[in-house]
Amino acid sequence: MASKLQNSSFSITSREKRERAQVREKVGEEQDASTPICASTRKHLRSIGVMTDDTLPTETNDSQKRKLSQKRKTLPYREVFEFFIEDFKTYKPLLSSIKKAYEAMLAHQSEKIRALEPLKAKLSTVKADCNEKILAMRAEEKAEISMLKKEKMNLLKLIDKKNEEKISLQSEVTKLRKTLAEEYLRYLTERDARKVLIADLNELRYQREDMSLVQSPGIWGEDPMKLTLALKMARQDLARTQMELNTMKANFGDVVPRRDFEMQEKTNKDLQEQLDSLRDDYEEVRKEHEILLQLHMSTLKERDQFHSELQEIQRTSTPRPDWTKCEDVIAGGRDRWHRLAEGKNSDQLVNVLLEEIGEGLLREQDFFPGLGYGENIPPFLRFDGNVENKKPSKQEVVNLLKEAWKERLAEEQKEKFPDFFFNFLEHRFGPAAVAWAYTIFEHIKLFHSNEVMRQFYAILMGKVSENVFIKQNETVTQLLKEMTNVDSQNEGLLTMEQLSTVLKSTFPFKKEEKIQELMEAGGWHPNSSNTDLLNYHTLFKEDEMGQSTDFVQKLWEQYMDEKDEYLLELKQELGLELRDEVTLPKVRETLMIIDPSLDKQTLNGYLNQAFQLPVTELPPEESDEKEKDIVLKLQTVLERLHMVDIRRKGPREQAPAN
Repeated sequence: MASKLQNSSFSITSREKRERAQVREKVGEEQDASTPICASTRKHLRSIGVMTDDTLPTETNDSQKRKLSQKRKTLPYREVFEFFIEDFKTYKPLLSSIKKAYEAMLAHQSEKIRALEPLKAKLSTVKADCNEKILAMRAEEKAEISMLKKEKMNLLKLIDKKNEEKISLQSEVTKLRKTLAEEYLRYLTERDARKVLIADLNELRYQREDMSLVQSPGIWGEDPMKLTLALKMARQDLARTQMELNTMKANFGDVVPRRDFEMQEKTNKDLQEQLDSLRDDYEEVRKEHEILLQLHMSTLKERDQFHSELQEIQRTSTPRPDWTKCEDVIAGGRDRWHRLAEGKNSDQLVNVLLEEIGEGLLREQDFFPGLGYGENIPPFLRFDGNVENKKPSKQEVVNLLKEAWKERLAEEQKEKFPDFFFNFLEHRFGPAAVAWAYTIFEHIKLFHSNEVMRQFYAILMGKVSENVFIKQNETVTQLLKEMTNVDSQNEGLLTMEQLSTVLKSTFPFKKEEKIQELMEAGGWHPNSSNTDLLNYHTLFKEDEMGQSTDFVQKLWEQYMDEKDEYLLELKQELGLELRDEVTLPKVRETLMIIDPSLDKQTLNGYLNQAFQLPVTELPPEESDEKEKDIVLKLQTVLERLHMVDIRRKGPREQAPAN
């Protein structure tokens, strides 16, 4: 064993020496090959002024040396490991696999190192390029700095020159000021000397006059001393008067007479009033002009919008139909068509045509297919198989609906309206009730122009609550009763003034223009007088097809408009969008704000309809936590309230003015 170890150590030593010699030769060759290139490259870079990094070859040599040293270090271990593999036969497969795994890993790492070597060379090249760019930028900056320094020196010289000019000018100004002061003093002295000289000359002249008066006393015939004294006093008075005159001129030189001042003041006041009036007129005219400009701009926008809409309509719309073609198609000829089309627009004429076509199809159809027993089928239409078409006339259908309404109003309305309708048909027709139900349903679904059929269909399909029509009928009955009470002579006649009074007392919350619309629907015209008589019974008559008069129809239209306004006010007060959710207490609070006169029973009825809760299950107003859990979309709330009879109970309280 010892001899094997010695042989192995000898072989390792000799092999290690050979490998070391080979490594030295390779390193020497690489250094000899790389040195001229690195040296020539650094020499070229220094010649063009680029800073070179001398550490790169050193780093490369160091890395190669480290690799060789690591290889030399691991070489004995490898030889010993091979020796162990050959010596221990039992573990030879395991040790061989371990050796292969390590050699594979070392080969993989060597491949990685060889792959990274080009990147290292590229990195050094990029570093050299960056150094060149930095040096070029520094050279440019150095040239720019030198140029700026020269410019700075020129500017400093210019500043010094300007400062010297400023100092010379200041000294010249000082000298001129001194000269001016001397000249001013000289002129003052000359002025004072001139005044003194004039005073002396005046005194000498006065003395000479006095002497002449003394020498010839007989000229004046009075005492010279007295005259001298009088002259002196006169001169003093003259001096004093002259002084007062100068003072008056100084103080009152710009003063005008009081009369002229008052006249000018009055004229100024009149002109000021005229100016204020003209200013007010101008301000009014200016505001009107601005309003007219805004109106003009809005009119222009509307004109452009209408023009574009007209062009779009002209481009996309179809030609207006020639309705005279229907005269030869509609049963009854021209006269009946003119009677049907009178006062109707194109949309209404289309409905008329559809009703005529549908009526013809109904007459030709002998049987209706049954709709089955589905949950979404109305109870009175649940049937399988074919159902006989009874083919009644429109008049017969209207009469049946009127009888059903009378019976419905006479009972207590405990059952739902569709169930009541089917029970009514069973009592009336017995086993043929289903056939009549299908027949009547097809008729009321088709003839929407007939008021009775349209209302009955809306209630039957649950689109509108029957209380809406019941309340409206009660309103019409109450209005007729009020008119009858006013007609004390029981003549069936009312004046226009009485009609207006009755309408205002019956509908206290209607606006004046709404009352005016009702009176016009009743027969009042702007050229009518208040004493004109009106047969008020004609306002409530119905024709044979159940169609009401224009007066009753206008009442219905106004009721629907008022309901829409009421719900719109509710939405605006809530301040929510239709897709937003709203709680029950919020709806209750808002209803009380927009309509403070609502009683508790009516309010609970509205909330019951909106949230589909029985009145007995409504939480008390104090239980806020329970109410907050009741949430629904605003759109659903408004749609449900629109189905029932909802109207204003009193005026809304006005907000106090600031």
